[in-house]
Amino acid sequence: MTRGRIVIDLFTTLDGVAQAPGGPDEDRSNGFAWGGWQAPLNDETVGERVGAGIRRMDALLLGRRTYDIFAAYWPQRTGGDEGFIGRRFNEIPKYVATRGALEPAWAGTTVIGPDELAATVDGLRDRHDETHVIGSVDLVQTLLRAQLFDELNLWVYPIVLGEGKKVFPEGAAPARLRLLEPAVSGAGGALLLRYGPDGVPETGDMTTEPTAG
Repeated sequence: MTRGRIVIDLFTTLDGVAQAPGGPDEDRSNGFAWGGWQAPLNDETVGERVGAGIRRMDALLLGRRTYDIFAAYWPQRTGGDEGFIGRRFNEIPKYVATRGALEPAWAGTTVIGPDELAATVDGLRDRHDETHVIGSVDLVQTLLRAQLFDELNLWVYPIVLGEGKKVFPEGAAPARLRLLEPAVSGAGGALLLRYGPDGVPETGDMTTEPTAG
């Protein structure tokens, strides 16, 4: 029996910053001043690929900060250009990982405590075909560290910020990834890099000279 997949979707800069791409108040932690950096870089290819992913997903797994933003926004956005996103998010199950208390008002939400994440993620593969993690940088770092994912989609934009939460911060767990398809390029310079987990890195020595024979 084929199990479902955990798919991580992140928008990131060339220097790996994934903090607050959508708006100024999305995440101001540590004095981050670049909230909304993705907004001026609209790209039709990005929109098409992201839209296709939203249509495929049948569950959402979110960190608390991203969940609060989505829960305040998407339940009221069921019409207009972005209506299909709101309708899809509203109808599928939502799982939110949080260390604090939460009584969710967004229908279809299940709360995951800090000691339940690994078991819950494993169970999601049995209940859903494609669970997507959107944004949620802190949660993503936990999933990457424990290799609790099946696909990492990185939309890499041609800008450098020099500060902010990174996908792979200092001290990230060593990991090797495999490219699942050739990079997809948008007209605005964004690149989609699709990776799957591939164990741990290996080392070698490129300074040794080949033996004559």
